[in-house]
Amino acid sequence: MLWIKSFHLIFVIMWYAGLLYLPRLFVYHAMSNDVIGIERFKAMERKLFAITTVGGAGALVFGLWLLFDYAWSAYSASLWLHLKLFLVGVLIAFHVLCGKLMFDFRDDRNRHGHRFFRILNEVPAVILIAVIILVVVKPL
Repeated sequence: MLWIKSFHLIFVIMWYAGLLYLPRLFVYHAMSNDVIGIERFKAMERKLFAITTVGGAGALVFGLWLLFDYAWSAYSASLWLHLKLFLVGVLIAFHVLCGKLMFDFRDDRNRHGHRFFRILNEVPAVILIAVIILVVVKPL
C-alpha cells in the first residue's frame, strides 16, 4: 500500500507542477507581441501540457487504486473524502480547460487577456490547500 501511495503522490506532484505553471505561461503568452516569443510559448505550453497529462493520468490511476483498495471501505461515510473527490473532479475539469486554452493559443484563437489568466492561475493553488487540509486533518 505504501508503494501505491508513493506513486500516487509522485504523479500528483507532477500533475500539480503543470497545473500551477501552465496558466502562468498563458499569462506571459497573452502579453507577448513578437512572433518568436509567441511560437516559443506555444511549444512550451504543448510540452508542459503533455507532461501534465501524464502526471494527471498517473495520479488518477494510483488514486483510484487507493480509493478502491483502501480508502472507500475505511472512509466512504466521511464527508471529507467526498469533498476531496469533488475537488479532484474540479481539477480534472480545470486540466481539460487548460487543454482547450492551449489549443486556442496554438490556433491563434485566444480571446482572454493576461488578467484572466492571472486569476485562473490561483484556482489550483486554492484547491491544493483545501485538499491537503481535507486529507491530513479530516475535519468532516
